Amino acid sequence: MSFAICIDDVPAGFCVMNAVYTLLSDTPKWGCSYCASRAFRGSRALVAWLFRLKGMSLTIGIVGLPNVGKSTMFNALTRNNVLAENYPFATIEPNTGIVPLPDDRLPVLAKLVHTEKVVPATVTFVDIAGIVKGASEGEGLGNKFLANIREADAICEVVRAFEDDDIVHVNGKVDPADDIDTINTELILADLQTIENALPKLEKDLRGKKIEPAYMDAVKQAKTILEAGETLDKAAREGRFDKDSVYDLHLMTAKPFIYVFNVDDNELANKELQTKLAASVAPAPAVFLNAQFEADLTELDEADAREMLADAGLNESGLDQLARVGFDILGLQTFLTAGVKEVRAWQIHKGWTAPQAAGVIHTDFEKGFIKADIVSYDDFVAADGSMAKIKEEGKLRQEGRDYVMADGDIVEFKFNVSK
Repeated sequence: MSFAICIDDVPAGFCVMNAVYTLLSDTPKWGCSYCASRAFRGSRALVAWLFRLKGMSLTIGIVGLPNVGKSTMFNALTRNNVLAENYPFATIEPNTGIVPLPDDRLPVLAKLVHTEKVVPATVTFVDIAGIVKGASEGEGLGNKFLANIREADAICEVVRAFEDDDIVHVNGKVDPADDIDTINTELILADLQTIENALPKLEKDLRGKKIEPAYMDAVKQAKTILEAGETLDKAAREGRFDKDSVYDLHLMTAKPFIYVFNVDDNELANKELQTKLAASVAPAPAVFLNAQFEADLTELDEADAREMLADAGLNESGLDQLARVGFDILGLQTFLTAGVKEVRAWQIHKGWTAPQAAGVIHTDFEKGFIKADIVSYDDFVAADGSMAKIKEEGKLRQEGRDYVMADGDIVEFKFNVSK
C-alpha cells in the first residue's frame, strides 16, 4: 500500500531529506508545503533544521590527551580563567566560550561610516575533558568525553609537540604521531561500536524495504574505512566517501577535524617542522601555536602584542588562525552590513542565497524578500563609503532570490511583509 507524508507550513530554513540525506525539498519561502511518497523517501523522511546543519549555532570541540595545553589554549581563546592544572582530568565538565572572528574589514568600515559599534562574527569552542587510551570502553572519563564530543559539530584536536620535564605527559613521552593515533583510535572504535549496534535494525529495515539499499551500502563503506584505521573525515576530504550519507548515525570521525600542534616557543617560526607535522595530518588543516605564548599575548595591549608577535617572527597569533580555520571548516562565511548605527559581520553557511541570508537578520526579511542591494567590500572602500559615488560608478548591484551570497558582500535588503 502506498502512502505519502505531507508537511504543511514548513518554516523558512527547513529542508526535507530522505534516509540517505538526499535533499528532497529546500524551502526558502515561508509557509511552503511538501509531500513525499514512500517510494521516493524510503521510511526515513526527515526534517532537518538548516540553522543546526548549516550554520548558526555550531560548535568546535577541543579534544586531546591530558596535559597537552587544551585548557591553557581555551583560556587564551576566550579570555577566561578556566581551570588549567598539571594533572589528568583537570577539566571534567566541558567549558564553552564564544570567540570573535578576526576580521580586518570591520574597523575600516566603521571608520568610513562613522560608527563606533562593531559586531564581529563568532566561533564557539568547547573545552572537553582529556581523553585516554580505552576511552571507547569507558576508561578515564571516556563515556562523558564521547557524549560531549558527539554534541560538537567539528573536532579541534590539540597535540603536544613541546618538551617540558615539569609537565607530565600521560604516556611518559612526547610523540605527536602516537598521541594522534591514540585519540583517533578511540574515536574510530566508538564509531565502529555505533555501527555494530545499528546494523541489526538496519538489516531488518532493509529486508522490510524501509530503507534504501544505497543507505546500507554507505553504512558498510563507513565500517570498512573505520576498520582500516581511518577517520571518515579523512576519507571524505580525499573524495573516497560521502560522509553526509551516514549523517543520522552521528559518527564522530565524520565531523571535520582541525589539528592544533602546541609547540615550543623556538619552534613557532620553524617552517620545516611545521611542514612535516602538517603532512602527518593532511588533508585536514593544521595550526601551530604555543598555548602559553598565546596566553601571555592576551595580557598585553594591542601595540605590545604586535611587538611580541614580530619578535617571534609571526604576523598574527595562532589563536586568530585557529578561529579563521574553525569558521571555515564549519562551512561558514560572512556578509556585512554597514551603517551609522553599527558595522556587523553576519555568519551564514556557504552557498546560502540572498533570502536565506536576509532571514538571519530577521525572519520578516526572508518572508518578504524583494531584492538585495549589494556592493563588494573593495568597491565600498574605494568609494570611501559614499553610496552616491558607488551608484555613479555602477558598482551597486541589485540581486534577486537566486543570488548566492559571496563572502564579504556588503548588503542592504529590500523587503515587504503584508499585514
